[in-house]
Amino acid sequence: MDLSQRLKDKVAVVTGGASGIGLAAVKRMRDEGAVVVIGDLDEATGKTVADDLNVTFVQVDVSDQVAVNRLFDTAFEVHGGVDIAFNNAGISPPDDDLIESTGIDAWDRVQDVNLKSVFFCCKAALRHMVPAQKGSIINTASFVAVNGSATSQISYTASKGGVLAMSRELGIQYARQGIRVNALCPGPVNTPLLRELFAKDPERAARRLVHVPMGRFAEPEELAAAVAFLASDDSSFITGSSFLVDGGITGHYVTPL
Repeated sequence: MDLSQRLKDKVAVVTGGASGIGLAAVKRMRDEGAVVVIGDLDEATGKTVADDLNVTFVQVDVSDQVAVNRLFDTAFEVHGGVDIAFNNAGISPPDDDLIESTGIDAWDRVQDVNLKSVFFCCKAALRHMVPAQKGSIINTASFVAVNGSATSQISYTASKGGVLAMSRELGIQYARQGIRVNALCPGPVNTPLLRELFAKDPERAARRLVHVPMGRFAEPEELAAAVAFLASDDSSFITGSSFLVDGGITGHYVTPL
């Protein structure tokens, strides 16, 4: 078996695929032979990325169920199936903060994009995977779904906890139908979203970095490698898992000197 082509001819749908972890995963899965469909809200960037990588782009607001259905239906109609769903789109706006200061509008917006969208995407993917009796769904949760933080983003944390619990339940529910569902739980990743957040608050960045045993944030390509593994048959006995790629954050007591 050519391990560089683990995903040959599989059809993968990636939300939030125009930047950050999503873009790195698109590149990695395409390099491993997958046919990739990018879904992203940013139409201009999405089209540019799709043209550069020779993949399909569908503009989508992941909080809109009709738009999500159109994304997955397009993948099925154009490419003949949906084998992999990397439900990755998410936001972390500055007005999602401590519970005392976070308003209901910020709470709802984060829940819509980070949690409800995963519900929509899983429903849409399963509609195509169940008849085929095969597939891999990877939902982006976070290490904050299993760890508490004193630098809170309360709605973000709650949404990722929901993604983790939903992924676990779906992984068990569909295990005997050949469909695996796992939650990817990244630690802090060097993406535009994180850089923008920490540029506004260097103290918060320093407080977080000190707790990473490896002494650095992850690179998107390191998460993409984990996504490709979970998408491939190399992870054929892994489902319902909390797949931590966090530089040791959730396992440490004190960090090395």
